Amino acid sequence: MNSSMRLRGLIAVAAVAVVMIPSAAAATHSWGGYHWARTANPFTLKLGDNVSSAWDSYLGTTSADWTASNVLDTTIVAGVTNPRQCRATSGRVEVCNANYGNNGWLGVAQISISGSHITRGTVKVNDTYFATATYNTPAWRNLVMCQEVGHTLGLDHQDTVFGNPNLGTCMDYTSSPTDNEHPNAHDYEELDTIYAHLDSVTTLTATSSASAGGGFGAPSEWGRRVAGSDDPHSVAVYTRDLGVGELLVTFVIWAG
Repeated sequence: MNSSMRLRGLIAVAAVAVVMIPSAAAATHSWGGYHWARTANPFTLKLGDNVSSAWDSYLGTTSADWTASNVLDTTIVAGVTNPRQCRATSGRVEVCNANYGNNGWLGVAQISISGSHITRGTVKVNDTYFATATYNTPAWRNLVMCQEVGHTLGLDHQDTVFGNPNLGTCMDYTSSPTDNEHPNAHDYEELDTIYAHLDSVTTLTATSSASAGGGFGAPSEWGRRVAGSDDPHSVAVYTRDLGVGELLVTFVIWAG
């Protein structure tokens, strides 16, 4: 095994998915096989509440939506990070909002991976855009919050073509999100598939109370683009080697 392959085997991956806007539904939409290691189903994933009152109800709706899965529950707990930095904490997902700037994205989901196991995650929603008339609606807030948390569970998008008809899922992109605010049956079926096996270890236990890693919210921090494009209404994937066996992977959907 060469050094490159050995590094990939040891890698802890931070993967970021960013919302903006819609492709044809895939037969499967697991995100690279990434999943939380656990020894039993259903398991409980903690969502750290680092959001303002303007977002609390949407985080609550999203938590309830994903808890409807057969294989997992989510529970909202007190956040432990500065929302602007939104640093990850092992064993859970920190959810944050702030004015992150005119950087092209509505929301970012970031996960760290050891092998294929998710060890920590973050979700960021960008108030710079949600303060505008276009995006300051319940439908857009529900779609983005639901989708970004869905990525931290190991789900990819069902559809990334902006102009396709709505699929009735938050894992879809659209210019009119009213019908795409919550998961659909296919999302729950995919979670059943992703979590069909059990692991001998768990990554759901915090190894430290302190948050870890950078925020990685700026496109300049994402590294090299390896797939997709930087055009509006498109998907792009970036990777950045952080050293010490860690790779940052950023999955972006650009806003209009």
